Amino acid sequence: MSLLQRFHVFLRVLPVVIVLVMLKWGVHALGWEFVPLDGLVPSLIAGSIFLIGFLLAQVLADYKESEHMPGEIRVALEAIHDDVVDFAAWTPGVDLAHLRGVLVDVVEAFQTSLGLKGHHADLSSVIARVDALSPFFRELEQLKMSERYVVRLRGAQDTLRKCMFRISYVQRMQFLPSVHVLVQSLVAASLFVLLFLKTNGSYESVLVLVFVSYMFVYALNLIEHLDQPFRTGERTVDDVSIFLLRDFVEKLGRA
Repeated sequence: MSLLQRFHVFLRVLPVVIVLVMLKWGVHALGWEFVPLDGLVPSLIAGSIFLIGFLLAQVLADYKESEHMPGEIRVALEAIHDDVVDFAAWTPGVDLAHLRGVLVDVVEAFQTSLGLKGHHADLSSVIARVDALSPFFRELEQLKMSERYVVRLRGAQDTLRKCMFRISYVQRMQFLPSVHVLVQSLVAASLFVLLFLKTNGSYESVLVLVFVSYMFVYALNLIEHLDQPFRTGERTVDDVSIFLLRDFVEKLGRA
């Protein structure tokens, strides 16, 4: 994790904060400040902070759920591979190379589908790779695989489908878009009020603007990042890592 990756959101927010500070100095110098300091200004800022916290909590819930998905996918892939390997140990005619190729294709398609080209949300090719396991399972049934093993394989395949559909939904859908609009409009209103708030031009008033604007703009950028937990191809450390799946591909390569 490089220092640039760790502070990528900070570096995006910093120019915005600098521009707001320069605007505040300009507004004060031109005498355009017309908003008096009364009880409504702290209430507006406090309400914005509350709604940001509510939205961030809901987005974090989806993010935490998404963190479990690579592990569940890895377990399902391992289960399919190990069961077929055990069956092939005493049954001739099982094409292990074909199975491993399909499993590698699932992981590679998953990584590609979460890239920039598909806007981190096009998982149709991954689901097609998972569906491609069904003909292979039918071939195993023809080779007299035990029904108990077939049920286990089908269950692992259903787990893969469930994870892919859930990831696709989280990546595509925005949590309560109306709440996003409400938060963004309140943040814009709060920054507008702070820009045109009557001050004495002291450094203390500028520092208040810096802290509040930094918190608001940073929170909005963070929510945007967390709204799509998987962001393969971007220079960020806030996405959910899929190193478990890459390790699985390396394991099959050694096999």
